[in-house]
Amino acid sequence: MPMADATLLPRITEAVDAVFEKQVAFLQDLVRFPSRRGEEAPLQDWMAREMARRGYAVDRFTLADVGLGGHEKGAPMVGVDPAGSVQVVAAHRASNPTGRSLILQGHIDVVPEGPADMWTHPPYAAVVRDGWLYGRGANDMKAGVSCMVYAMDALRAAGFDPAADVYLQTVTEEESTGNGALSTLLRGYRAEAVLIPEPTGHTLTRTHTGTLWFRLRVRGVPVHVAVAQDGTNAIMSAYHLIQALVEHTAKLNEAAATDSWYGEVRNPIKFNPGIIHGGDWASSTPAWCEVDCRIGLLPSMDVREAMAGVERAVKAAARSDNFLANNPPEVVWHGFQADGFVLEPGSEAEATLAAAHLAVHGTPMSERRTTAVNDTRYYGRYYDIPALCYGPKGDGNHGFDERTSLEDLRRCTVTMANFIAQWCGLIPR
Repeated sequence: MPMADATLLPRITEAVDAVFEKQVAFLQDLVRFPSRRGEEAPLQDWMAREMARRGYAVDRFTLADVGLGGHEKGAPMVGVDPAGSVQVVAAHRASNPTGRSLILQGHIDVVPEGPADMWTHPPYAAVVRDGWLYGRGANDMKAGVSCMVYAMDALRAAGFDPAADVYLQTVTEEESTGNGALSTLLRGYRAEAVLIPEPTGHTLTRTHTGTLWFRLRVRGVPVHVAVAQDGTNAIMSAYHLIQALVEHTAKLNEAAATDSWYGEVRNPIKFNPGIIHGGDWASSTPAWCEVDCRIGLLPSMDVREAMAGVERAVKAAARSDNFLANNPPEVVWHGFQADGFVLEPGSEAEATLAAAHLAVHGTPMSERRTTAVNDTRYYGRYYDIPALCYGPKGDGNHGFDERTSLEDLRRCTVTMANFIAQWCGLIPR
């Protein structure tokens, strides 16, 4: 069908509306899987069956199958078995391609939900109330996964197939390393554009910062607390190092004020001590402490130099403490070693998405500069594939009562189906 056909968008909209109840039920099914890190396989197996039922050619593989260690951007994994981290690619292959190929990619791993009694609804109950769907992962980013699946479903229901190859990918590790996205590229999947429907509120992600994960390991001298002055407290020593990293981050943010992309963003580099373990007994000074931390970096910064900056800050802080100076703390790198990314303006893929958005929303597509990381860097920075991050609207990501807006879910699905039609072209089924 010609892209200028005025009847196309109404047909797409009608088709999305016709299957929307099924899409909401599909999203509820997604949310009911507690697909935390290392526990994603049941959901991925279900997804593989769902995609096979739709007639796609399904490739199910694990991170152990692709040789991540041989790629410089493969991030070190701790605490999970790569052989248990399942990836799924469902391929629509056009018999005689005339359009442009496309990857639709979404992550299905979720962060831990925290204490369940602090949620209004159980975190994996997928409760629908007042136009919102609640649950861990409902917004980040299982809503987007449902959009990409049902955008394709709606095109089929409207009587069309994309006139080019389309790969629907569900990956793991987005929240911790990015290795899931990288694995699909190492598996050989390529296209002329990629769309990742993270929950951006119908805006285009122009830039994202990078992310580093590391663990501080600190030792102490245990003594009875009655004579605490004779020992050392590893938890307090760790706090000393955390304060030094807060100061290090403040200096990085001062320098960021002149960055061409992030100069107008307040404190774009974020530091977070996220997990702490230490000590063995409340009445003994702790002999050990470990703190897992996250720090960001700008797209203009080099990952190795950012890592070296953290190590220099920790060493300098240790030298200022009598015990740490003689018992140096360790910095152990694991998880994210992620570059930032800039989607340079001007690509045909962006122009096509902007036109699809305008047709559905009636207003121009806006952009955002985020201080979080997403998977677009792999496609755009390393493999030169135009990488669009655009998706539905919700709130509460990584927090209590995470939720996604059902009306925005519907509108995003219409926009995505319209984008697929314009980018790939359509042929009658």
